[in-house]
Amino acid sequence: MLVNQFLTQSIEKYPDKEALICSGWRYSYKDIGEKVKDFTNILLTKELEKSDRVVIYLENSLESVVAIFSILEAGGVFVVVNPQMKSKKMSYIINDSGAKILITDKVHLNQIDDVMGECKFLQDVFLVDYEDSLNVKNKTINLNPFNSVKDIIDKRNQVLNIVDEDLASIIYTSGSTGFPKGVTLTHLNMSSAADSIINYLENNSDDIIFNVLPLSFDYGLYQVLMAFKFGGTIVLEKSFIFPHHVLQRIKEENATGFPIVPAIANILLRLKDLSKYELPSLRYITNTAQKLPKKTIFSLIDAFPNVKIYSMYGLTECKRVSYLPPEKLKEKPDSVGQSMPNTEAFLVDDRGKRITKPNVIGELVVRGPNIMVGYWNKPEETAKVIKTGDDSKDRLLYSGDLFSMDSDGDLYFQGRKDDMIKTAGEKVSPKEIENVLYELDDIQEAAVFGVQDDILGQAIKAVVALRKDSTLTDKEIIGHCLKHLENFMVPKFVEIRGELPKTTTGKISKKELIDN
Repeated sequence: MLVNQFLTQSIEKYPDKEALICSGWRYSYKDIGEKVKDFTNILLTKELEKSDRVVIYLENSLESVVAIFSILEAGGVFVVVNPQMKSKKMSYIINDSGAKILITDKVHLNQIDDVMGECKFLQDVFLVDYEDSLNVKNKTINLNPFNSVKDIIDKRNQVLNIVDEDLASIIYTSGSTGFPKGVTLTHLNMSSAADSIINYLENNSDDIIFNVLPLSFDYGLYQVLMAFKFGGTIVLEKSFIFPHHVLQRIKEENATGFPIVPAIANILLRLKDLSKYELPSLRYITNTAQKLPKKTIFSLIDAFPNVKIYSMYGLTECKRVSYLPPEKLKEKPDSVGQSMPNTEAFLVDDRGKRITKPNVIGELVVRGPNIMVGYWNKPEETAKVIKTGDDSKDRLLYSGDLFSMDSDGDLYFQGRKDDMIKTAGEKVSPKEIENVLYELDDIQEAAVFGVQDDILGQAIKAVVALRKDSTLTDKEIIGHCLKHLENFMVPKFVEIRGELPKTTTGKISKKELIDN
């Protein structure tokens, strides 16, 4: 199934049903369909050809959603980038993807004006708030209005020959060093992932998903794609800056699903009056991007006793890998469960041999139709993570993440392969130390990593953020670690900060901590 058919299928089934609620406006599936029809034709008049890339540089909005489905209808490949992205990285992505078209607004165009002259493939810019008086530094680029043009010829029926193995999207992921890598995904990759997630979340057309996550983040993007696939409603917010507003809106819209990341969970649980928000419609909360600490999980269970909480694991290269059924959360709060439907996950040792014994740490390998084609323009990087299985037709994704698996087959994240600390001849998992740190009630956030040490090779450093008004000291933190960890695992250095830096997807940024 093609991703753009998610929308066309729901238009046929639920033409007058609310599809999108955004910025105070409500749009039915038929409304969205008409806007997609108009913009698809505009793209085709610009001679957008099959598999051409189009960059979307906008806040969460109606126009972002319309652009995604119009690009696919026209046979193109959409590239959604974070609206906070700065000019240097934007010019890299536009050039690396070879994008012919950019869809943005005046604010974001001005934000990258200094590099527009460097965008050698870019031919057209569509502005959602078009002004004829605007100029760009690259004089070869045409400025166009995003809104529909009257009397445009309907070109949507031209033969495109798009099949589900054609590219649908490139999602750029932040790398540990250098510029981001473009994860290439086919219609089949995205449709398969959406089907599997819809399956275990038990979504149906009555579901109303409340999304505050950016569409540049695949977790946020798939909320829209999945809602359109099962004929539900998506409430699209621009951010989670005002938590009280979000909780009130969830109540007003009778939302049934609420995807979060750990940073959102922490903000919610800091609210003194969280209990006043009764959310009777809310059926489930999902978490991914980074594992929730055990105490956060139990706090969420207490705060939302009638809501199913799904602890999940995934990576952009295959969207999602596993989930823990909510009924197992109290029993196994540290686990991210087992493979989702139509996906296989297993562990291998350093020699690539499959691990069959429980509680042995190994690299997670994923098999399934949701695995990316590869990294755009990076065949050598692709070859490092995509390998052939015993059956030559099998494509295996080597995640670079270390897990253990218990006797029931449930997975436990241990850390990244390249995050492992080698100290005094011992290999140490930062995750194990972080788990111990989170046992202290005053610790809100924690990150552990290795720093160069002349004697130990690497010394262990912990950076923590404490709850407001906490008097916990670094010596007390080290003392707690001494009680619960082997001596070689106890941090040599502890730094206390007001908060830890985050990536755009809400993860704690260890790279920024290490660099600074």
